[in-house]
Amino acid sequence: MFTYFKDLGKLFYEIEAIDKLGKGIDISEALKTSISAIKKAAAKGNKVIFIGNGGSASIASHMAIDFWKNGRIKAVSFNDSAQLTCLSNDFGYEHVFEKPIEFFAEPGDVLIAISSSGKSENILRGVKAAIARKCHVITMSGFSKANPLRKMGRMNFYVPSNSYGFVEVTHAAICHCILDYITCE
Repeated sequence: MFTYFKDLGKLFYEIEAIDKLGKGIDISEALKTSISAIKKAAAKGNKVIFIGNGGSASIASHMAIDFWKNGRIKAVSFNDSAQLTCLSNDFGYEHVFEKPIEFFAEPGDVLIAISSSGKSENILRGVKAAIARKCHVITMSGFSKANPLRKMGRMNFYVPSNSYGFVEVTHAAICHCILDYITCE
């Protein structure tokens, strides 16, 4: 059991971040850039949008609530079950994030796209829709270093692990770190 926590703790020092050009960024700078983008959006009255599937959907919902309740920042996630089933029925599951982003996202909003695999078609389409709407995109992925999500955002956080638990815990910690810095400044 202690090995599990030791390996998880070590993983926090192995998080990688790259910018939209694929250039490696120091994790501290990547966090500062993300914090700055969110603060800038909030100051202009824009919102933070979170998307994710499964465990990442739980992180997205949790963080959207924390951002608006604790951070006083407009935030939303598109994980309502009626919405998901309606959109997947009418358009296909690959469009469940793309469609609400096309409708609700405004230029200057921030999208935080969370996907352990970085390969989920609905997440990739959601990111493309956010980019088309001129949103600032932050991605969080894991598993394969070659996953497509890892290169789609202005800032991209990658967790080098194939364990869902490790990747999800680390993504949640990154989100909490960003919010804690915003609320403590």
